[in-house]
Amino acid sequence: MSGDGYFDSATNPVFANDLFAHHLGIELIEVGEGTAQARMVVAEHHHNAVGMVHGGAIFGLADLVFAVACNSRGTLAVALNVDISFVKAVRGGVLSAAAVETTCGPRIATYDITVTDGAGDVVALFHGMAYRKRAR
Repeated sequence: MSGDGYFDSATNPVFANDLFAHHLGIELIEVGEGTAQARMVVAEHHHNAVGMVHGGAIFGLADLVFAVACNSRGTLAVALNVDISFVKAVRGGVLSAAAVETTCGPRIATYDITVTDGAGDVVALFHGMAYRKRAR
């Protein structure tokens, strides 16, 4: 799946209306079973008061790939718990996030997400736990 199809309800109805990800300028690069990759070109509106990329923007990028990865198997999943560690401050460039499924049970699944900068340095580490809902 390319970034072009991400906001297309015909190809990805769960995320077709993810207006916050669209506002952040996140481009979905790749989706597989239990995985997702995305990138975000840092713009002025991503900065905090001291000129660094706002933690909320970094969290938004990580959370988006978490959501895409945990919903990639066709079962609606919602976050139960997430945590993030910011390990490097950044001021600009391109940030990338990659989600990897670490466990997937009938109802609970866990994911590790790594956010990196353009040089490949780790900017943040995100861990998420999702509840996989029953089909109605």
